[in-house]
Amino acid sequence: MELLQPVIRPYAWGSRHGIAELQGRPVPAPGPEAELWIGAHPSAPSGAAGTTLDAVIAADPGRELGPRCVARFGPRLPFLLKVLSAEVALSIQLHPSRVQAEAGFRAETEHGLAPGERNYVDDWPKPELLCALTPFEVLAGLRTPPDAAALLRALAVGQLAPLAAELEAATGQQALANALATVLTWPDPEDLVAAASSAASGASSGTASARRRAAASCGARRPASSSNGVRAHSSSGLGQSST
Repeated sequence: MELLQPVIRPYAWGSRHGIAELQGRPVPAPGPEAELWIGAHPSAPSGAAGTTLDAVIAADPGRELGPRCVARFGPRLPFLLKVLSAEVALSIQLHPSRVQAEAGFRAETEHGLAPGERNYVDDWPKPELLCALTPFEVLAGLRTPPDAAALLRALAVGQLAPLAAELEAATGQQALANALATVLTWPDPEDLVAAASSAASGASSGTASARRRAAASCGARRPASSSNGVRAHSSSGLGQSST
C-alpha cells in the first residue's frame, strides 16, 4: 500500500488554517490553501510510489482500478476527492452536463486552444457530492423567477427594477439564465455592486430590516462564506468547473 501525497490548490478564497490543521502542519499557513486534491486529475495528480497517481494508473489500469471500473469509465480514476477550506465566498461555478462537456471539449480541441485558454479541460461532466466537516453554507441552483424577482424588489435598487420586471413576466426557467447572464455581463458593475451590497447589509436606513424580512420570506440563503468552513467534496470524473 502506498500513501498518497495530496496537492494543495492556493486559490485566493482559501483559508490559512483549515487544511493545515487537518494535515497537522503549523498554522497559519504561509498563504491561502483553498483545496486539497486527492486523486489523479492531470492538472494536479496526487503523488504516489515515487511518481504521480495518474501515471501509476496509466501503467496498469486493470490492476489499479479493477476491470469493471475500466470497462465503465475507461482507464482513468472516475472521481476526484477534494477537501475545501473557504475563508471567503467562492466564485460562481458552472458545471456542464456530459453532452455539454463532450461537445465543448471537442470544439476547443478542434480550435487548438491552449490549456490556459480553455473552459473545458477534459470531456467529463462534474456532478458533485458535498459533505460538511465544519459549519459550511452552500448556495446551489437557481430560485424560481417569482422568488428571484421578489428579492430584487426587496433590495429597492433602481438599476435592478427592469430585471425584476422581466422575471415577474417570465413564463419559463430560461428567464433565470437570461437574468444571470445580464448580471454577470453588467457594464461597469461597481456602482451596482455597491448599491446592492448596501441594501442587503441594511446599514443605512430603517427600511433595511423590512428588506431583510422580505428577503428571508423568499428563502434567502448565503453562499459558503464562514471563516474556516471545511467540506469534503467529491467530483465525478475529471471535469473542472468553468468559473
